[in-house]
Amino acid sequence: MHICTSEICTLKHIYTIFEHTKFNDMNFPAELKYTKDHEWIKVEGNVATVGITEFAQSELGDIVYVDVASLGKEVAKDEVFGTVEAVKTVSDLFMPVTGTVTEVNPALNNQPDLVNSDPYGEGWMVKITIADVADTDSLLSADDYKTVIGV
Repeated sequence: MHICTSEICTLKHIYTIFEHTKFNDMNFPAELKYTKDHEWIKVEGNVATVGITEFAQSELGDIVYVDVASLGKEVAKDEVFGTVEAVKTVSDLFMPVTGTVTEVNPALNNQPDLVNSDPYGEGWMVKITIADVADTDSLLSADDYKTVIGV
C-alpha cells in the first residue's frame, strides 16, 4: 500500500476516486445497444431511436447545438449523420447501422441541453428505419460498452 503525504498526491487520489465514482454512477440501459463511438440505439422491429451515451455527453460537457441534416436520407453504418456542439468542441455523430433517417428530435432545436439531462430519453437524436435488422447483432451490449470506456 502506498501512503500519500504530499498535497499533490492527495489531490490525484481524490480525483481518481471522483472519476471512478462518476463512471459507476452512470446509467447504461441493458435494453440498448452501443457503439465504440458512444452512440446508443434502441431497436423496435425495423425502427430505431439513436442518441449519444451518458458517458459521451459527460465528456463533451454542456451541449449547445445539435445539427442533423440527414432527414430523409439513407446513412450507412459508421457514416456521419450529424454533429453535436458543446461549449468547447464539435463532435461528429456516427450511424450505428445503415438506415434511413425518418425523424429528427425537434425538441433539440430549442433545448439541446436535453442531451445532457436525459441522453436516453428526451435527448434522443434521430429515428431511423433500419436497412437490415441483423446488423444490430454486431453492436455492443451495455456490459461490453462499459468495458470499452473502462467502467
